[in-house]
Amino acid sequence: MNIEAKLTASIKDALKVLYGQDVPVAQIQLQKTKKEFKGHLTLVVFPFLRMSRKKPELTAQEIGEYLEQHESSIAGFNVVKGFLNLIISSAAWIELLNNINADERYGFVDATNSSPLVMIEYSSPNTNKPLHLGHMRNNFLGSSLANIVKANGNKVIKTNIVNDRGIHICKSMLAWLKYGHGETPESSGKKGDHLIGDYYVAFDKHYKAEVADLMENKGLTKEEAEANAPLMKEAHEMLVKWEADDPDVRALWKKMNDWVYAGFDQTYRRMGVSFDKIYYESNTYLEGKKKVDEGLHKGLFYRKEDGSVWADLTSEGLDQKLLLRSDGTSVYMTQDIGTAELRFSDYPIDKMIYVVGNEQNYHFQVLSLLLDKLGFKWGKDLVHFSYGMVELPEGKMKSREGTVVDADDLMDEMFNQARDTSKELGKLEGLTEEEANNIARIVGMGALKYFILKVDARKNMTFNPKESIDFNGNTGPFIQYTYARIQSVLRKAEESGIIIPKELPTSVELNEKEENLIQSVANFAVVVKQAGDDYSPSDIANYIYDLVKEFNQFYHDYSILHEENDAVKIFRIVLSSNVAKVVSLGMGLLGIDVPDRM
Repeated sequence: MNIEAKLTASIKDALKVLYGQDVPVAQIQLQKTKKEFKGHLTLVVFPFLRMSRKKPELTAQEIGEYLEQHESSIAGFNVVKGFLNLIISSAAWIELLNNINADERYGFVDATNSSPLVMIEYSSPNTNKPLHLGHMRNNFLGSSLANIVKANGNKVIKTNIVNDRGIHICKSMLAWLKYGHGETPESSGKKGDHLIGDYYVAFDKHYKAEVADLMENKGLTKEEAEANAPLMKEAHEMLVKWEADDPDVRALWKKMNDWVYAGFDQTYRRMGVSFDKIYYESNTYLEGKKKVDEGLHKGLFYRKEDGSVWADLTSEGLDQKLLLRSDGTSVYMTQDIGTAELRFSDYPIDKMIYVVGNEQNYHFQVLSLLLDKLGFKWGKDLVHFSYGMVELPEGKMKSREGTVVDADDLMDEMFNQARDTSKELGKLEGLTEEEANNIARIVGMGALKYFILKVDARKNMTFNPKESIDFNGNTGPFIQYTYARIQSVLRKAEESGIIIPKELPTSVELNEKEENLIQSVANFAVVVKQAGDDYSPSDIANYIYDLVKEFNQFYHDYSILHEENDAVKIFRIVLSSNVAKVVSLGMGLLGIDVPDRM
């Protein structure tokens, strides 16, 4: 039992004895004592004034005196108005550290057979372009969210839905046919996803030229020119052929998509991202059509005179939503319904989380209502993990114009910056080329992931590669360097023959910084739970930074290996070891490696 739980039980007893009331645990609020007051944990006594019928100060005094007499972990207390500041004994802190030390996965809860099954969808790339910086935020958020939800005792399935069909795919296909001259990843030396992305950009360039020509030479408006541009008409014809299963179009589609998937796999591996199951819209859209037809027969949806199928959501405060076009082709909503049907038949899902940007907020409001109408038990409670856009200091990115920041290029840049910065700081001296490159990879990816994940997911953000690689401040490399520093201390302790007992004696007197550091380490379990409840990887990131900052202040002020008192020296080694353990566990939740040497 942790200190908060023990104290809560003792406070509950105190209220029963002092005021004859059996108070629910939820009413007993303990919080970390503010820095300006002496103490570790503070009890808010205002909720108990009705039962004590006394002033806040006297109520707090009476509870404090009871705890001092009956709770061994209390070394003293002070009262500030309606707040009871409790001072925890050194022995209680050491006992807590012993418990943390004995638990290799401190803060994590294991799933059981009866644990809920949570499915998390993230990534959702299109097969007409490579993954870019925006995809990276999605993947890092989704992957870390899956780790956090799992650490809270849930069973987790990580899924990806690949947008492998539609007009945007046909644009790349058509451009390759017209301008590609049979180019392949092998002949060009390009990754397949990069090659296809080039043709998506090429389509847009030629299409814009056609629109400009129609406006200038035929006198059409921009809207008329866009609707009548030959390239766009051909792309739509290709889409109709695809849906009609035309063998030539399908063969080209499969060949080009396979090139893209090979490229995606390489990028995912570098990013440290994986999936348990991948779905493809080319399979799910037909399932969606079936579910829409089913809803039509049940009277949930209606058909207009032109043959299109709609859902009327006006009674729910939304609008009318198109589900099937008049030519029978599906829309994104149809595909999402079909994907839900396939997933629900594959897994007994209890909760579904979609990691998708905030521009799709309305889409998921509608999807939730439609899935609920169609009988999906988790439909109404689906979670849209909505996140903000990520930009560079130069501004927004646009795929069609080829101004996106490619994920592979960015990872190369982060590796090079990490290597150069580490060299400048002399952190790679004495290492082999392979070791130096591995550390540069770990530091570069850690900098990238941490910079993105430390920001509240709901906010738009600007990613600055140079800022992210800094070895000072709230950055991944600063945290990784602190972890490596602790590992160096632990190696030296082992080399000097220091024997660490399984349990520390509780007789060591601790200073304030040591007590606060144990309290911070212990708080990891609370942060993991809160991050799971709030779906907030940034909670983990910023907690780790605060912990590391606190450890570095302690490391600066107190000696560890040169401490003359052997009992204190061993205590500090164990404390440092557990700081490192929590840093490693926390960074692991974010998908970030921590190197033993830097």
